Amino acid sequence: MARLLLIAGDFVEDYEIMVPYQALQALGHGVDAVCPEKREGDSVKTAIHDFEGDQTYTEKPGHHFTLNATFSETDPADYDGLVIPGGRAPEYLRLDERVLDMVRHFVDHEKPIAVICHGAQLLAAAVSLEGWRVSAYPACEPDVRLAGGDFAAIGVDQAITSGKMVSAPAWPAHPEWLKQFNALLE
Repeated sequence: MARLLLIAGDFVEDYEIMVPYQALQALGHGVDAVCPEKREGDSVKTAIHDFEGDQTYTEKPGHHFTLNATFSETDPADYDGLVIPGGRAPEYLRLDERVLDMVRHFVDHEKPIAVICHGAQLLAAAVSLEGWRVSAYPACEPDVRLAGGDFAAIGVDQAITSGKMVSAPAWPAHPEWLKQFNALLE
């Protein structure tokens, strides 16, 4: 089975870290969750984003997610794939060159990547998306387009595979997003 890296930060979307972390392990994959400036055993705060008929999602306090690996000791060469959850974390993680270098490793080595929701902000900051169809939360469409990508406006419960990357607009897409990502890992 695959060894996967999951990059997180404070106020990552709760479902978008918890569900893939647990589901990918249930499928037999190893998943190391890391965050810059934090060590194994530290936690990140999560936020729950919900769709309640407003002009954008609502945000509520989530849980404390415990990291199981240390960012500074992580070598992306040791991993077969990358998971980038959404929430508010990608907005500031994209300012950290070490994080961008990790993302670039997976792109440069054509390793499978699963990105969801606002995670596209991190991907768009790290690499050119030219030639890729990328889905994300609709507010991230400008980021995808400015990075040269073809924004895929798909249903909130859908996912799209483009090359070695699977993307989705938000957590309601988990069944399809994780199924497509797991197919890339086989």
